[in-house]
Amino acid sequence: MRSRSIYKSPAEMRAMLEPGRITAAALSAVRDAIRPGVTTLELDAIAEGVIRDAGAEPNFALEPGYRHTICASVNDDVVHGIPTDRPLEAGDILSIDCGALFEGWNGDAAFTVVLPDDGQESRVRSRSRLSAVTEGSLWAGIAALASAKHLGAVGEAIEAAVDARGQYGIVEGYAGHGIGRAMHEEPSVFNYAVRGRGAAIKPGLVVAIEPMVTAGSSDTVVRDDEWTVATSDGSDAAHWEHSVAVHAHGVWVLTAPDGGRAGLAPFGVVPTPLA
Repeated sequence: MRSRSIYKSPAEMRAMLEPGRITAAALSAVRDAIRPGVTTLELDAIAEGVIRDAGAEPNFALEPGYRHTICASVNDDVVHGIPTDRPLEAGDILSIDCGALFEGWNGDAAFTVVLPDDGQESRVRSRSRLSAVTEGSLWAGIAALASAKHLGAVGEAIEAAVDARGQYGIVEGYAGHGIGRAMHEEPSVFNYAVRGRGAAIKPGLVVAIEPMVTAGSSDTVVRDDEWTVATSDGSDAAHWEHSVAVHAHGVWVLTAPDGGRAGLAPFGVVPTPLA
């Protein structure tokens, strides 16, 4: 059987604009609802409503054994956290991952937020810095995607961005990925330097870049629910993600409302809309 190319046609990339937009809208609605006392199950319902109202499906719920729209990872949970009825508390650091399937094409993105806590300002500052470091490394990786020849440069850029900000751990057991007809496709997009150059970066490549960074050890464990990935030392974690298309005229961040203009501006990169 002939293997499917990892590179997409211009028409296929344009078909990914809408699932990217819907994913971004769902995450924006969830972000607006986050406050102490809200449960992650309530946030899950908000995301599902936005996605279904747009005529799309929550693609996380299509994964075998998973039945929710979002992954909600709190404090020392890194990724794949299952929504629960536990009310969020002031000072929590929360990562939300979400995706939408629309007319056979997928979107996938994530953000991290720290809930305000006037009584624990030092903890909030530390957690907010962790989130900012992780988000900054995501944009460094996307900026590298805009100019590099091979995917290995993306991981190198992410690692360098994290290392420049202090002593943080980069989770190594999980990585970004290609995205398209399936939510998880080849190639892998590592968040650190690896041997080998990786796949060629050229028009038609669409990938989800998603650094996962910890305040302590990079080692992780999977909780008893067989989904939630947590830090082995109990340290805080953050997760940021965007789906990005490389086309003939540049890059476009499919899951950012502005295509990535604000995030890429510090790197001197101007994203170009898909024609």
